[in-house]
Amino acid sequence: MEKVVLKASKREVTGKQVRALRRTGQLPAVIYGRHVEQPISISLDARVVEQVFAKLTSSTLVTIEVDGEEFTAIVREKQRNYIKGIITHIDFLALDLTEKIRTKVRLTFVGVSSAVKDFSAVLVHRMEALEVECLPTDLPERITVDVSSLKEIGNNIHVRDISLPANIVVLDDADDVVIVATLVKEEAADVVAVVPGAEVAAPDISVERGKKEEEGAPAKK
Repeated sequence: MEKVVLKASKREVTGKQVRALRRTGQLPAVIYGRHVEQPISISLDARVVEQVFAKLTSSTLVTIEVDGEEFTAIVREKQRNYIKGIITHIDFLALDLTEKIRTKVRLTFVGVSSAVKDFSAVLVHRMEALEVECLPTDLPERITVDVSSLKEIGNNIHVRDISLPANIVVLDDADDVVIVATLVKEEAADVVAVVPGAEVAAPDISVERGKKEEEGAPAKK
């Protein structure tokens, strides 16, 4: 995917005053990280952000331009107003491209399972993402899992069955089951159609977190 660049400006407005900022079409955000001395409060064009983020995954790297300075970052947390369906605040974690990070990458399921087609099986997803460790530049936007190997009832795919480049280390247990073909409908929440779905929650990255602003934003994503 081509480089994603968001232009931002520093902001002084914080707390409840950001509501007025949002009414002008601006989106409040903050950049923090191990190599950022203090969290940087910024504002972005809300409409541009919505358009850009509609195409991104939770592990996409973003370049943020702030008054001539660039930060390579990943989204640590997004807050949304679910009634209006809009993003209300973003936490960006600034990265050092020479330091490895740990984060979760969403699984995308593709292919046709004979167990489903011929035996009316149900594919039960045990995992929706894998936790990996790698350099930021090696971080995949998604990990593809081919379900065509699920040919009969009881077949499953383990973490060890998913092939990734050598520079990406999977931290999940190799014996963990990712997806299984079964006739037993377990909990409804565990049964998911084999199509790309919504993004997983914001990644859990093992980099020291900066102080987060309290801006009275709605529920977190």
